[in-house]
Amino acid sequence: MKLELAITMSWENLLGSGISNDTKVKFLGDEYIVNIKLRKILSLPHNTPIEDYLKVLILHYLSQKIAGLPVVSGEYLSFNGLSVINSFAEVFKKRATDVIMKRYGDNIFDILSVLYNLPAKKINRADVAIVVEAFEGVPILIELWEADEEFGSEANILFDKIITKIFCVEDIVVLAEVVARVVSYKDGIYG
Repeated sequence: MKLELAITMSWENLLGSGISNDTKVKFLGDEYIVNIKLRKILSLPHNTPIEDYLKVLILHYLSQKIAGLPVVSGEYLSFNGLSVINSFAEVFKKRATDVIMKRYGDNIFDILSVLYNLPAKKINRADVAIVVEAFEGVPILIELWEADEEFGSEANILFDKIITKIFCVEDIVVLAEVVARVVSYKDGIYG
């Protein structure tokens, strides 16, 4: 019920926005068409319906994009640094960071394979790090460290500090989960 309410409210917010009925939004390199009149979001090129959690992310992003996206700062913060609601920290770890670790913990450099399939780039941080452009103007930084004699391998997912001006905490958890699943899919190919 909560997702349905979020979707309904998001459609209502877009109704007088002046955007065209067939607005395109890119998310993780895939293109979606948002039809406000019909209240539908379809994944292109096959015009297939999408899951409700993706609808919420796309609609919330589009609402903020219409209002004006904040300029990316380049200052990345951990989820805990973004959120004063610590009750989400364990959920975030389980749904996002642990997913990355399960896939790349034994060979952290395998994450570079996603550079060929996603809007992502390698940057010089940690032992290996990539920045994934989830939406236009919404970068997500994934850092990985190799295990050594003292510590096991480790992963961290960070967000540009402007993320809280685009998404609420619940959306950030879902966004991180989707990014982690897409990035962790075998050979960096999700489909």
